[in-house]
Amino acid sequence: MGVLMQAFYWDCPREEQQEHAWWKHLKGKVKELGKAGFTALWLPPASKGGNIGGMSMGYDVYDYYDLGAFDQKGSVKTWFGSEEELKALIKAAHTAKLTVYADLVLNHNNGADAQELNPILNQMRWTKFTPQSKRFTRDWTCFNPSPYPNPNPGTFGDMPDLCHTNPRVMTGILNHAKWLIEEIGFDGFRYDFVKGFGGWMIRAIHDRSYARDGKTVSLYGVGECWDSDATIDAWLDSVNNWTDNRVGAFDFPLRYRLKDLCDKPGYSLRSLVAGGALYNERPLEAVTFVDNHDFRGSNEVTNDKMLAYAFILTHEGYPCVYWKDYYTYELAQPGGPSGIERLVAVHESHAGGQTNILWLDDGFYVMERGGAGKQTGLLMALNNAAGPRQEWVRCGFGNKTLRPLAWRAAEAIFDPQPVTVDGDGWCCVSVPPRGYVIYGE
Repeated sequence: MGVLMQAFYWDCPREEQQEHAWWKHLKGKVKELGKAGFTALWLPPASKGGNIGGMSMGYDVYDYYDLGAFDQKGSVKTWFGSEEELKALIKAAHTAKLTVYADLVLNHNNGADAQELNPILNQMRWTKFTPQSKRFTRDWTCFNPSPYPNPNPGTFGDMPDLCHTNPRVMTGILNHAKWLIEEIGFDGFRYDFVKGFGGWMIRAIHDRSYARDGKTVSLYGVGECWDSDATIDAWLDSVNNWTDNRVGAFDFPLRYRLKDLCDKPGYSLRSLVAGGALYNERPLEAVTFVDNHDFRGSNEVTNDKMLAYAFILTHEGYPCVYWKDYYTYELAQPGGPSGIERLVAVHESHAGGQTNILWLDDGFYVMERGGAGKQTGLLMALNNAAGPRQEWVRCGFGNKTLRPLAWRAAEAIFDPQPVTVDGDGWCCVSVPPRGYVIYGE
């Protein structure tokens, strides 16, 4: 499925001195990301936000059709740049063979132009939206509660909550999605806070046909259902059981296990690979990740983060790499065997086929991928103990010599050697403390 890059983090324009220039900054990175093996970019919300109290990350949508073209809410450009700069970024990404996903906020809005009386509540509310684009204008009937019954399962803070059963809202969302794909150039969507609206809304977007430059666009979608495995399963079923155009979901259950792996000494690897995560129960719908923009400060993974990246970039699912890890924390380590860049390359060349667990105890784990298509398969060994481990395992690479493709250790010095697999499939793997080794042909 490739490897996705989350091409932003919270307050990234300010943190990297790229205010109103983030799209330009990203454009300068797409060639190297494509060369490294990434296949897609996830961009932050591109529409003009309400910008209450200053420039925002876009999760407070005001004008869906203002991507940095109208002088409103404190600036012409968004915090990330202009519409033309966004289009130039997408064009450059497509040239580098990268698809581009928009972060789509469909649950809530902010920054209304005036208050209106909501007669159902008998309250004045900020629900009158008259943006300069003059497209997808909203009034009180577009927000819950409205004259249209809406079994809306969730709200986000105190922002006005869109009523998706209002035909005006539904049409506005569908037309906006079509515009982003066919005119702006996006190839899919990350759906923000999907617990705030019914799965039928996403089905309506994905069941529609799209074309750009005379060619059909195959839309990809992934939902942010930040909840338990059971809730994510139910949400995926609510979307995918009724359509052939299936969407994915972020694997939050796995992410919390990965944090425990990295940050809790003595964490059992049995718990890491137990059921109840998307990657091993619904791998074709799982988007795996280590951190994202919502995990900040102490909520981030703080220790031995490469153990987590080694896991998601060798196992099933659609792995997503976090910009802050790759660049800010300098975990890319280009050219070396122990960084994310090498793991991305290994994923693309070797991580195909089903997973077969060869060894599992509290501190040591060995698995293999059998290979599929151009991906030739791999053997991955992970050691969570304080000392080195060595075990004999039986794998599917009989009569072959497997070379180390990527590795990392708690100690700086580690030099793994090739392993020879005998005719019965037996080989001996050695892994340093708090480290991993990935082997392949």
